[in-house]
Amino acid sequence: MSWQALWNDEVFRLRLLAVAILLALGGLAARLWWMQVTNAKLFQHNLSEQSIRRVYVPGARGQILARDGALLALNQPSYNLVLYLEELRRPGRWQNTVTNVEATVQQLAVLLGQPPQLERSKILAHIHKRLPLPLTAWRNLTTVARARLAERTLGWRGVAVEVEPARVYPEGPLAGHVLGYTRRVEPELGEDETFNYLEPEMKGAAGLERRYDHALRGAPGEKIIAVDVTGYNYRFALPGLADKLGRRAPVSGRDVMLTLDLRLQRLAEHALDGVNGAVVILDPNNGDVLALASKPGFDPNELTGVIPAATWQVLIEHPDKPLLNRAVSGAFAPGSIFKPVVAMAALGPGHVNPNTTFTCPGHFMLGKARFNCWENLAGHGAQDLHGALMYSCNVYFFNLGLRVGPEVIHQRALDLGLGARTGLDLDGEVAGLIPDDAWKRRERRSEGGWRDGDTCNLSIGQGAVLVTPLQMASVAATLANGGQVWQPRLVLGLRDEHGIWQRPPPKLTRVVPWEARHLKLVREAMRDVIQAPTGTGRHAKVPGVSMAGKTGTAEVGRKGEGHKNTWMIAFAPYDAPRYAVAMLVEEGVSGGATVAPLLQKIMHGIFHPDTGEGEG
Repeated sequence: MSWQALWNDEVFRLRLLAVAILLALGGLAARLWWMQVTNAKLFQHNLSEQSIRRVYVPGARGQILARDGALLALNQPSYNLVLYLEELRRPGRWQNTVTNVEATVQQLAVLLGQPPQLERSKILAHIHKRLPLPLTAWRNLTTVARARLAERTLGWRGVAVEVEPARVYPEGPLAGHVLGYTRRVEPELGEDETFNYLEPEMKGAAGLERRYDHALRGAPGEKIIAVDVTGYNYRFALPGLADKLGRRAPVSGRDVMLTLDLRLQRLAEHALDGVNGAVVILDPNNGDVLALASKPGFDPNELTGVIPAATWQVLIEHPDKPLLNRAVSGAFAPGSIFKPVVAMAALGPGHVNPNTTFTCPGHFMLGKARFNCWENLAGHGAQDLHGALMYSCNVYFFNLGLRVGPEVIHQRALDLGLGARTGLDLDGEVAGLIPDDAWKRRERRSEGGWRDGDTCNLSIGQGAVLVTPLQMASVAATLANGGQVWQPRLVLGLRDEHGIWQRPPPKLTRVVPWEARHLKLVREAMRDVIQAPTGTGRHAKVPGVSMAGKTGTAEVGRKGEGHKNTWMIAFAPYDAPRYAVAMLVEEGVSGGATVAPLLQKIMHGIFHPDTGEGEG
């Protein structure tokens, strides 16, 4: 049969068509086999590379608590208005989508009654860096704003309210310098960590938030999202796919408990209202910081997250330096609160005894140089060591310092921890300065070596001597407890992953080898500073409580301009001390006139909490 005849045969044509179809199906099957079996791993990898993205999810930040469990820093839900750009997408260039997003933001701003917070540059940056993730347009919406959105945005595409944790400080400015604040930042990844997108996390930027950031921050988790070829999230095109692809939950950070006593912290900060200064209260038996206050201060709630440029500018340019933690980062001349240190130095080597007297005519002549005895120009007359401490006689201590010598005073000050950081678990602590001959030759070459005038200044806590309120609170604690120098601490413990508080023991750094009779003499003189009717610190006296203390007034700035920093240190109760205090007030009149009445309010509040403030 000819080919023409075969082609005209319908049965033949059908068979030929069937063969062609079978060959095509066979080829398709082979191709599918090659794609799905032979090269399955290759295509699976390519697909995941194009459509699967790993997203870094930060862990919830740990809480900060006072010693009684009161919350000082915690996380609260922040309701944020977010935009999903895949639903606001417009055909063509990216600029078309950006323009639509801007128009949507403007409409929402009218609805919320709040100005837009998104600039065009931020929208473009989001598209290029984290397109599949929601774009935050407003943070921390009010209840009213959320209600308006719920009523009027039904049917709006690409608009949603989502919740994220926000750092909150329920006590506001209280202990702001101690707690610090956090910033919302891009996470810093290790070399072995690979994420396609990073959700911002809270990072400690100051205070304990910074110092203990490693413990508070916790461990991140991850979530997997699917995206299309242009980078948009698949959350509507393929519902449920992202959940099936997996998620690793983040781990919350550890809670931190502080040594702070909130009642004492409030008393300390209230006493500083209206002045620039600092208060530190220690437990002399273990070094616990019961209160650490610095004024002026700031509210951590206003500095957490994204700080407005105007707010930050005001803080850093303010002449009173509200960001400075005067208690640990401010170094000041101590004035006469340094005299107990000089007294213990003089008694130790036996240069003087309790009956050693010097006569004070109101001034001291060193060659042609005249050193006055603070404001008592008429003089204190003949004084022994007890009277010189009680009346804060400069002339006595000029004579005492020259007899003892600067080397002994310098060494005894170092023994008490002065001139070095205490090791407090808070960033920014300064060491202060106890000058000596080597320091002067190095730093003040034009003046030559150490002179007797330098010794006179050292003996009354003036000249180049610099201390912090924390250091002087530690000195008061050491005088109170008999010579034990405890390392001050702010953190009482950290809660582990099982919910158990891990509390390391306090650290005793050294024991000063004082003779009991010498310490008794100085302590009794300090008691009369407050308890005696003519003591310089009598205005700090609290009914029913025996206290010991020392006032101080230090000239600062150019001589004769009248600028003074005023001080007082104290401990109580006298026979069994539980509190050691150092208080500084800048630009005061004197320690006795300015600081003593304020310290009285603190101590009255401590020992008589139910009777209101102390007497002025």
